[in-house]
Amino acid sequence: MSDLRRRKRLTATALVAVVGVMGGLAAASPTLYQLFCKVTGFGGTPRTVAEAFQGKASERTIRVRFDANVNPGLGWTFRSEQNDIAVPLGEMTLAFYRAANESDRPTTGTATYNVTPHAAGPYVAKLECFCFSEQRLQARETMAMPVSFYIDPAIADDPNTKDIQAITLSYTFFPSVKAAEANAR
Repeated sequence: MSDLRRRKRLTATALVAVVGVMGGLAAASPTLYQLFCKVTGFGGTPRTVAEAFQGKASERTIRVRFDANVNPGLGWTFRSEQNDIAVPLGEMTLAFYRAANESDRPTTGTATYNVTPHAAGPYVAKLECFCFSEQRLQARETMAMPVSFYIDPAIADDPNTKDIQAITLSYTFFPSVKAAEANAR
């Protein structure tokens, strides 16, 4: 085989490999991006943590507002139990939302969430949340949905967040895609 032919084959093989790797990365990117946001708090996504803040809570507080939304296709009502609360930095806080299935059949929902302003996202750490898994409500059932979180005191030291006085913790429930696919089978 000639040297030119070998180089052409090598180039073609390399190009096919590059296209394959790019396709694999494109297919995995939504999952990787979601994981990246959960770990870093990027884009207003709160961090998930395994244990409570270990330091001393600060005397400084930040007002946390609670926002609740629901996609009309789910057939639920969804609201926060409190409009807002003053949260001392570093102190574990428990807040409640309430969801009610207004339909005559069981339905499953999944919640998306974010924090505004987005710069505060990395400093909001959630231990437990209804948003970590799908929620199934029977026909006409109402359920309390807790979220356990703290605001990392480091928010007061970051030049981009030190002046933040209020944070909005927002959730939106959507019909579960997994449950819809399972019911279609």
